[in-house]
Amino acid sequence: MDDLLLPAELPRLFPDGGPGRSLAVPLPDGRLMTADPPFQGEEAEALSHTPVFWMSNHPVDGEIWAAFHAEHPRSGLWPLLLLHDLSGGDDRPWEQGELTPMPVSEIDEHDAAGFMAEAWAEWAEDDDENDYDFEDLEPFRRDCPGLAPPGEPTADPAEAADWYAKQLDDQCGHLGLVPAACGADALTAIGWTGPCNYSDTPPLSAMLRSWESRFGARVVAVGFDTLYLSVAAPPRTLEHALHVAAEHFAFCPDNIQQGHSPCTLRSYAEELIGINTWTFWWD
Repeated sequence: MDDLLLPAELPRLFPDGGPGRSLAVPLPDGRLMTADPPFQGEEAEALSHTPVFWMSNHPVDGEIWAAFHAEHPRSGLWPLLLLHDLSGGDDRPWEQGELTPMPVSEIDEHDAAGFMAEAWAEWAEDDDENDYDFEDLEPFRRDCPGLAPPGEPTADPAEAADWYAKQLDDQCGHLGLVPAACGADALTAIGWTGPCNYSDTPPLSAMLRSWESRFGARVVAVGFDTLYLSVAAPPRTLEHALHVAAEHFAFCPDNIQQGHSPCTLRSYAEELIGINTWTFWWD
């Protein structure tokens, strides 16, 4: 199929209008989405009419996600499967606009190693005050181990992402399109606030950029407080998995401390070995 210009509404997502961008697959029915002004603070008025992303009106399957994923180099739009939280009767966070978009440049102010060390130190300091014994964080306990070595690829990152999108068909995600160079950047650009009880999004995007590089990770789906990644180069040994699990603890403590029993780093690490998907949930 010949390349098509971006459909009329999509260039509005780019500050420069998206010259040279193209899209060679049909766009489903959908619309541009904005953030709700009360979530925007001092910049509310300026941003209240600025579209943040495009979202389909209906759920899509993994095949459609994969088609838009393949178009990303030409369109500049990273696809996300947007999962919906209907537990409170409202469609959160996408329809409600519970978003705080930030410039992607803010990610550059953080690095993965620094974020991990700071998060670990803060956790250790807080738990020292509560006479915490740190046994669930064996073998590292109070001492942040730093970033894990890169994994060895078991799949092509793009193919792993397309495969995982198809595994998520039962989640009934809507297609989201975000102007971003990668999935890590898309979360900051869209203003996702799922981990707000622990961290702002830009430091987490910095960690995700590092995972994209070291583990072939790709952001495939995101919900109100959940995140789904494909992983092309997962850890293959328990030693490596423990190191990766430590990064996951800094990134999302609830994965370990509110996960399946026993809630220990070692138990969590055992489930990372050779697995091509990572999921996260924040309380």
